Amino acid sequence: MSTVLCADCVAKSFGPRRVLSSATLRAEPGQVRVLFGRKGSGKSTLLRIAGGLMQPDSGTVHFQNRPLEHARLPVLAREGVFFLPDHDLLSPRFTVRAQLEMFARRYERGVAAAAADIVGLSERLDQYPHQLSGGETRRAELAVALVRGPICLLADEPFRGIAPLDAEILTRVFRTLATRGCAVIFTGHEVETLMAAADQVIWCTDGTTYELGSPSSARDHARFRDLYLGPPRPAR
Repeated sequence: MSTVLCADCVAKSFGPRRVLSSATLRAEPGQVRVLFGRKGSGKSTLLRIAGGLMQPDSGTVHFQNRPLEHARLPVLAREGVFFLPDHDLLSPRFTVRAQLEMFARRYERGVAAAAADIVGLSERLDQYPHQLSGGETRRAELAVALVRGPICLLADEPFRGIAPLDAEILTRVFRTLATRGCAVIFTGHEVETLMAAADQVIWCTDGTTYELGSPSSARDHARFRDLYLGPPRPAR
């Protein structure tokens, strides 16, 4: 199967600061990919460019092998791209059940109750988002992704600040989506958790990107290990 979504050779500056100079991000069907990078390296910028939330200074976004002159999230969303931002996605005005059922009716690709069961929120469906913990909120947002049935999911730091149990559930959902053929890419700094969840590792540094292969291959990459992972922890 061909690449679903690709931000190819993109560059982006904010005022005098060049964040990306020649960075590429590819979303592949059935794969979970993690995009690593130091804070300020441009990984979130690259993800937003791929998702159509931000326009590059140069480079091209391709969707299903079609170059897009100006990639826009509403257009990509209609085609099956789901962007999970690093801030709240759900409306505070409606219950989790109401919002999941709304998405289920609109996209006709999933069942709200089944999605809630997968993310472990069946007993919280009649709560409002502000009544959920941070991890539960993130799980509810992934339930939205399940009922939408995307062909590509981009998630910006989904594991940040959540408990280990929530992280396990998120990992399971990402893997479930991948087994259904969805192309999944997420960012983050939780190295062990993200490495365990991913099939492929991408490293964003010095304005460009490197595809490092499997997590085990990434750990063997000397420069990535030295500059990002740091020295191994001593055995206890």
